[in-house]
Amino acid sequence: MQILSLLFFLGVFFSGGPVFAEGNEEIEYLLSYIAASDCVFIRNGKEHQPQKASEHLAMKYSHVKKRIKTADDFIDKIASQSSITRRQYKIRCGGVQIPARQWLRDALESRRISAESQEVVRE
Repeated sequence: MQILSLLFFLGVFFSGGPVFAEGNEEIEYLLSYIAASDCVFIRNGKEHQPQKASEHLAMKYSHVKKRIKTADDFIDKIASQSSITRRQYKIRCGGVQIPARQWLRDALESRRISAESQEVVRE
């Protein structure tokens, strides 16, 4: 596990930013959404800044991406709870704490609605 963490760190360090998912725009969007937020990510009772949270989830995703086909899978299987302790991840924004699953589902739904609206306008 330490070797994988080191490889991820080196990828982040030498690329100048986190190594995001490739090939799934919705997962890429969610990772960027987390990184750009002003919210605190709570994982196993410890607070993490958004950029670090995004990097952690990108690293988790990189280990199992062959089994993760959709952004919904990503939320349910990677971004909602610790794979080791099974403790639910939480997000605190503006003094309100909610489950990460709900926060990410809301973000994904907003993106999908926005994408649908843009498609209607183009037609």
